[in-house]
Amino acid sequence: MLKKVEKAPDEVIAEVTLRELLSEVLGLAEDQVSGFAESTALFGSLPEFDSMAVANFLTALEERLGVLIEDDDVDAEDFASFGSLLDFVERLQSR
Repeated sequence: MLKKVEKAPDEVIAEVTLRELLSEVLGLAEDQVSGFAESTALFGSLPEFDSMAVANFLTALEERLGVLIEDDDVDAEDFASFGSLLDFVERLQSR
């Protein structure tokens, strides 16, 4: 029998924040975003997630988390999948 792994509160907040921002910034339906798994491809796979959307997403993320995101904080691989973007958000949150 598989045991369900509970997430830490910070991980839950990061995931909720990410899903909300993806829905808001990209104009995606909440039910679509709620179905994203860690392996869901984002940049290059979602037509809504282009370079302009990345810039808007980063600005919204800075405002939501109250952090300053420097150019060297961001790597293109961070936007490859929902899981990699969630890791990025968690890193920012832990500052």
